[in-house]
Amino acid sequence: MSYANTYAAWRNDPEAFWMGAAQQIAWDRAPTKALFAENAPMYEWFSDGLVNTCYNAVDRHVDAGRGDQPAIIYDSPVTGSQRTLTYSQLRDEVAGFAGGLAAQGVGKGDRVLIYMPMVAEAIVAMLACGRIGAIHSVVFGGFAAHELAVRIDDAQPKCIVAASCGIEGSKTIAYKPLLDTAIDSATHKPETCVILQREQLSCDLGPRDLDWHAFQQGTQPAACLPVEGNHPAYILYTSGTTGAPKGVVRHTGGHLVAMNWTMKNVYDVEPGDVFWAASDVGWVVGHSYICYAPLIHGNTTIVFEGKPVGTPDAGTFWRVMSEHKVKVFFTAPTAFRAVKREDPEGKLFANYDLPHLKSIFLAGERADPDTIKWLGNMTGLPVIDHWWQTETGYAIAGNPMGIEPLPVKIGSPTVPMPGYDVQILDDGGHPLPAGELGAITIKLPLPPGCLPTLWNAEDRFKSSYLEAFPGYYETGDAGMIDEDGYVYIMARTDDVINVAGHRLSTGAMEEVLAAHKDVAECAVIGVNDALKGQLPLGFLCLNAGVDRDPSEIVADVIADVRGQIGPVAAFKLAVVVDRLPKTRSGKILRGVMAKIADSAPYKEPATIDDPAILDEIRAALQTLGYAKS
Repeated sequence: MSYANTYAAWRNDPEAFWMGAAQQIAWDRAPTKALFAENAPMYEWFSDGLVNTCYNAVDRHVDAGRGDQPAIIYDSPVTGSQRTLTYSQLRDEVAGFAGGLAAQGVGKGDRVLIYMPMVAEAIVAMLACGRIGAIHSVVFGGFAAHELAVRIDDAQPKCIVAASCGIEGSKTIAYKPLLDTAIDSATHKPETCVILQREQLSCDLGPRDLDWHAFQQGTQPAACLPVEGNHPAYILYTSGTTGAPKGVVRHTGGHLVAMNWTMKNVYDVEPGDVFWAASDVGWVVGHSYICYAPLIHGNTTIVFEGKPVGTPDAGTFWRVMSEHKVKVFFTAPTAFRAVKREDPEGKLFANYDLPHLKSIFLAGERADPDTIKWLGNMTGLPVIDHWWQTETGYAIAGNPMGIEPLPVKIGSPTVPMPGYDVQILDDGGHPLPAGELGAITIKLPLPPGCLPTLWNAEDRFKSSYLEAFPGYYETGDAGMIDEDGYVYIMARTDDVINVAGHRLSTGAMEEVLAAHKDVAECAVIGVNDALKGQLPLGFLCLNAGVDRDPSEIVADVIADVRGQIGPVAAFKLAVVVDRLPKTRSGKILRGVMAKIADSAPYKEPATIDDPAILDEIRAALQTLGYAKS
């Protein structure tokens, strides 16, 4: 079927569409229907089915005779080690660890907080929770103690699974002191902590601590426990606008159906193919496309402990893809901007043979056209932008490579995926015509696999996502849909600036800046202006080896914006900086930069990669007369 026919099949009969997709999942008791709308707008999917995530991700492949296929390839350039787990080996490790958890009294509905680096054991712990019906909440390894304590108090885990340390580039981060500090300051106290001792830095174990290997000894491997389709599989915390984290919930049945559907239809991989998402298990990409979707679909997934540059160089991505025969690669645009900055001519890419690689997917932030063109020209492969959120768990808009590859329009993540009725609304909730910038919304119900609520916060779920536009989910992004149905994500709603009454997208200006031959990465924010309300201000990071006067490059990009967007943009301010402040997942902190520029109070995000960068940004802004206090 074509994309148009597939999307029409969903729109014409969503119930039949999703019940058909559900047939690819091994149910202990098949659901009688797909959508449960009795408590709308609190929709649920496949609620009366019984199913187990771990069985679908691990055991069923062994039962089907594919136990010798690699399930996980662990590749760690920071430790110089590699390890492969077949599906049979993964089943045995998961069942053993789940048995250890069960022996400690962890059962269905109990929460387990996982605080781990990018090691195969993190995936084992996640799957073990699903095996016995426990609800996991993965927190990025090395997260600050205060923020970890906030999540402990919200999720109230019976057990915490952690490692002795993580490795960030050339730095070894001790996790145990952070964990102990978090537990000391949290109101809720876990009963036990299971610690994976790493040889790079071990730790002393306290009274509540159990060694990863020792605590499993003498216990029985756990069987898979069927749970209801609406049983929470996990809680994943995402930053809220108030600074308090929001616990996104993922229900088991819809998650299984959606994850499995995307692997073929969006990414065009078959069972047995090697799929690599270069992310972290602490983020939604790590949940969906390192752990769950590849394993549910019967693929080989890669757990990579390293960075796009510096471990050891900007060729590490290509090395992993070549060595492990990766068919589809998925990462954030910021990762390739870092690679491009270090290796703009692709000399390191030329060192590797990649006959198995068929496509590269980007998500997590707007994929600027310059990065897409650079990647495409260098590799000769499709470079596919797609757009989704922590809350949805998979692509809202994308190019359905396994259904029908559609023509790429640079700057667009292509078209809505089945299940998503994407609409552009004005501030009053009225639909806007093609080509007009507005709030991007999704008509309810959201499809299977998206968040049904927030953990212990139904009212906050409604106020955060459903109240601004009744009957719609508010994405928080601004953009448009063109006459061909292609979606364009131009900015977060907060990043649309108003210059003398004109609503302008900072993303459109960033596209112009990024196209300059000397610019590796950029960001545009709106700053307060007494005359025009707001003015755009650009930050430029330059490619390695550029020796031109920065003022010349600033003059270039100002002229480029004037020529391509027009005088209406009033783009006259730009500054060259060494780096941009980002979260650990690679999102640029434009809102924080704007508050610094306007000398407004702000809360330093818990997920910031390096807080020292904010001082550098403040100093750069002061050269332009901003950030005065």
